[in-house]
Amino acid sequence: MTKAGPLKGRAARLARLMPSGPSTAARTPFVLLVVLLLGGGLITLLLLNSSLNEGSFRLSELKKRTTELTDEEQELQRDVDDRSAPDALERRARELGMVPGGSPAFLGPDGTVRGVPGKATAEPAPPTAPTTPGR
Repeated sequence: MTKAGPLKGRAARLARLMPSGPSTAARTPFVLLVVLLLGGGLITLLLLNSSLNEGSFRLSELKKRTTELTDEEQELQRDVDDRSAPDALERRARELGMVPGGSPAFLGPDGTVRGVPGKATAEPAPPTAPTTPGR
């Protein structure tokens, strides 16, 4: 027998004990790492998607609330405008018993009086259109 003969036998026995290529024990950490990375990525995407959806719902709620508040503001501004109209102010002043003022007088910086002050006199209230209740 030659020296190569026993080596062949030993190599054959080693080949039978260790299959060709990397062993399954060496592959296990790599496969586990890949599975963990993919799982972590999927969970991260799920959390990110949920967060974006929550933000979208919050945004739509805020837009709806903004619209409601804008409508309310416009309604209140309309009420203020209606009550600030000159005829509405005069009518409410008369309802409170107020009368138009007399002629005004002004004081100058040196204490002089300009104009002749006049007393306010109650004028007869102008006739108002009759209103029918319930209409």
